Amino acid sequence: MTVSPGGNAREAVAARGAAPGGASAPAARRNSRLTVLSGPSGVGKSTVVAELRRCSPDIWISVSVTTRRPRPGEVNGREYYFVDDREFDRMAAAGDLLEWAEFAGNKYGTPREPLRRRLAEGLPTLLEIDLTGARQVREAMKDDALFVFLEPPSWEELVRRLTGRGTEPPEVVERRLAVAREELAAVGEFDVTLVNTSVEDVCRQMVTLINSNQ
Repeated sequence: MTVSPGGNAREAVAARGAAPGGASAPAARRNSRLTVLSGPSGVGKSTVVAELRRCSPDIWISVSVTTRRPRPGEVNGREYYFVDDREFDRMAAAGDLLEWAEFAGNKYGTPREPLRRRLAEGLPTLLEIDLTGARQVREAMKDDALFVFLEPPSWEELVRRLTGRGTEPPEVVERRLAVAREELAAVGEFDVTLVNTSVEDVCRQMVTLINSNQ
């Protein structure tokens, strides 16, 4: 796994103790408590989050709300809260969502109150969202969050992962690939970049970053 310090919009990674692989939160962000994980579709964000949930139950992971149908194996309240369009629109209109976006005919959003409550309690908190959502959170949170970008080892590997899912029609996959190109170009907006060559290594790095960010 590779850890890349920031580009123009990212701060240099500051050393803090003997962090695995040299990862730690940038000094200016160490008191922010919220860690935001983003990256292109298919890069493995959900897999990393599932492993973090298994190996680090002390980290509270925000559960998004969505209008899309559950995939095989997904559980309501674990991967997502699955709602219909009417309920989602009600939540958005009431200001109950910190951020939300629509993609491929489905809506996704972050419930505001559970996140606010965990941060107020001082719990290590992780939010996994797409680029559009991450930008909305940055606008809302300013410097009160650490933003981590998950990159694929290569573009070819990302294409393989997206086309190998077999859960979506070709036109949706093509849209995801087009969006992924745009998302990869936004890497410079993030504080830290991790390259997903190993889920276990990425999780170790994430635990270090999250704990350094409290």
